Amino acid sequence: MTDLKVRSNVPEPSLLLRSHSEIWTHHRGNPAHTEGSMSSALTAVIVDDEPLARQELQYLLESSGDVEIVAQGTNGIEAVDLIRTHQPDVLFLDVQMPGLDGFAVLKKVLADRRNRVPQVVFATAFDRYAVKAFEVNAVDYLLKPFDQARVSQTLAKVRARLPLTSAAAPPQAAPTAAASAEAKLDALLKMVEERVPSAGVASVRSGKVVVRAASRLLLVDQRDVCFASIESGTISVVTKAAEGESNCRTLEELQEQLDPDQFWRAHRSFVVNIQHIREVVPWFKSSYQLRMDDRKQTEIPVSRSQTKRLRELFNL
Repeated sequence: MTDLKVRSNVPEPSLLLRSHSEIWTHHRGNPAHTEGSMSSALTAVIVDDEPLARQELQYLLESSGDVEIVAQGTNGIEAVDLIRTHQPDVLFLDVQMPGLDGFAVLKKVLADRRNRVPQVVFATAFDRYAVKAFEVNAVDYLLKPFDQARVSQTLAKVRARLPLTSAAAPPQAAPTAAASAEAKLDALLKMVEERVPSAGVASVRSGKVVVRAASRLLLVDQRDVCFASIESGTISVVTKAAEGESNCRTLEELQEQLDPDQFWRAHRSFVVNIQHIREVVPWFKSSYQLRMDDRKQTEIPVSRSQTKRLRELFNL
């Protein structure tokens, strides 16, 4: 993810550096958000792991005078909970976040049919192909650093779709609009997922993975990688000879660089190299662990959903 660059021409730049509580007080005390005008305000949730990105976007949205920011989150797990709790009109969602990225958030939201699916606006530095996919599927996007004119254009698009779910619309309009929104989001996810093999092939050709160890950046041959894991948003890459951190933000992103015939997502927190599995250890209640051939002989759990895949791999 690229670093946020705060532009010098943004009004009241000091607001961007205020604490979250100060900005929230500023929001609640804004005359534009009185009870009499709140009925027409869009309800919005912002989720981004970069504090400055959240603050800048909040400032630009509040400058429009008709957006009520009901909550903010810093990661994908919080995003899912905030959507369920607040049922916002629009979700401003960062694509790349530690642990659960923006697309994984959408999958969880769409899987739970109790959720009212909000209109989704991606905050992203994604390439033009993905941006085009967002446009084709009527899901808007904002490229970082944010621009006031682009934010205003996005809000206009969001508002243009709101009448379909208003009280004045025909009774059948709201369900139809919701179904249409979900269909478009499903289509978006499929389009993005279809890009993964081609991106993976390009990366596999290089055969190298960048690993940061101390102050050095090592180019490690994929065949030497025993496994990768994620904990507290940090991805560790382990070989027989060394251990370091990946620059990737999610395991999904790292997997795009790895050969899918050699690397397997055995658990939500682990990607393993099949060639470096030393032993399959039966565990309790018909579960298994994998003992790897790294120096520590690390034992990695196999999630229940991957047990079938394990049996297929080794004819268990």
